[in-house]
Amino acid sequence: MSALPPNFPPADMASLAGSGARALAPKGYKGVAASITSMKWAALQDAAQVVATLAGLEPERPSPEIRNFPAVIRDAGDWRRETAEKGIDDLAAIMEPGIAALLAVNARGADAGPPAMALWREFHAARAALLALAPPPGTMGPRRSA
Repeated sequence: MSALPPNFPPADMASLAGSGARALAPKGYKGVAASITSMKWAALQDAAQVVATLAGLEPERPSPEIRNFPAVIRDAGDWRRETAEKGIDDLAAIMEPGIAALLAVNARGADAGPPAMALWREFHAARAALLALAPPPGTMGPRRSA
């Protein structure tokens, strides 16, 4: 019996890894890019849940920090947002072939646990690095002079 949910894969990771849709946005318009970033982030979290399941881990409950990351990074400075968008693209590029390999192992009836655990650890470390791009709480918002 497969450990994968019937609705897997959660999204087409290949189409999410590219940034071609950003070219459709008018110059300086962040709405399309922010929406794409949110979709990619959500797809990565869904993919990570599958990897966790294959690794024999309990699926994690995303923290507010994880859930709110796209909105927080959208409002952060340009360098943080651009770095996060590139990092999310890179993480999707890692997860896509990794999940494909895990699915192939699982389909053959072999134990996908050890390679899934390795991919989970890589995902977890990369996600932590992305989350570190978010500004510390309380540092954003309008500056007021006394």
